[in-house]
Amino acid sequence: MVADAFANDDGVKQKIFNLVPPAFVAVIVAFWAFAPKALTDNGWTIIVTSALITVVVLGLEFVHERHAGWRMNWREFFTDLFYVVLSATVISWTATALAEEPLQAVKTSLGITTQWAMHMPWLLQVALVVFIMEFGQYWMHRLMHNSTPFWLTHAPHHHITQLNAAKGAVGNPIELFLISLSVLALFDLSPTALFCGFNILNVVSTFAHANVRSDPPLFYSFFFTTIRHHSLHHSTDYESTRCNYGNSLILLDRIFGTYKEGEASVVGQDDLRRLSIREQFLFPFQPLIERIRAGRGEHAQPAN
Repeated sequence: MVADAFANDDGVKQKIFNLVPPAFVAVIVAFWAFAPKALTDNGWTIIVTSALITVVVLGLEFVHERHAGWRMNWREFFTDLFYVVLSATVISWTATALAEEPLQAVKTSLGITTQWAMHMPWLLQVALVVFIMEFGQYWMHRLMHNSTPFWLTHAPHHHITQLNAAKGAVGNPIELFLISLSVLALFDLSPTALFCGFNILNVVSTFAHANVRSDPPLFYSFFFTTIRHHSLHHSTDYESTRCNYGNSLILLDRIFGTYKEGEASVVGQDDLRRLSIREQFLFPFQPLIERIRAGRGEHAQPAN
């Protein structure tokens, strides 16, 4: 009787956790749709909501973890925190200065206008933000797995040996910059629709990297990436990683034929060795560094 009670409790808990990701998305949409204008117009609100999403999902890892081997420790926590701050500051500023502002300048100089987008229903604007961001990320991500120079920038992200809430931010800075690029600056959209779309992408991506035992129902997992989809993408052999490229929108993989069913509990590349921050930063340049070292070694050899 006691065992049955515990089993029933665990079953109820699992059903609740399966609904947590779609519930988060619903809360985000409701917040940006109905929150006071003083909040939605404040530039700090998107920063606070993004941070809260990561913190809350990280907390859920301790409540209902998926794999003990992915359990958070202090080393992982501080590494992830470093990359979250890096992405929110240096990467964000660089993308704005080198991509978004020049794109907006070109748009203005050419007289391009997309006021029709501003007049769309608000929810359609949110959906457009999600689609535009994910469409670009999907093809950039796919390119990174099919072109050696781009793979060298992306490979550090695949050397992580566990998945956690903030792992989506971990990687080489070049990759983080490239994956953040989009043509969203060409569209005239409501600021709240933009922020809502960003937060939705944040929620989905965070759960897709999180060590949380949650398997959302089909009405969610058909469209959005889950930890099952993304853990398979982080498989230990390179060929198995060439699927499920959608960071948040797995629907694109279904459309373009790169969707694969399955799940992985062991993640990483090569000898499954976790890279240090320094190694992640230097990884794309490693072939060049080795070539230079080899050249120096040849010059150092004494002549016969």
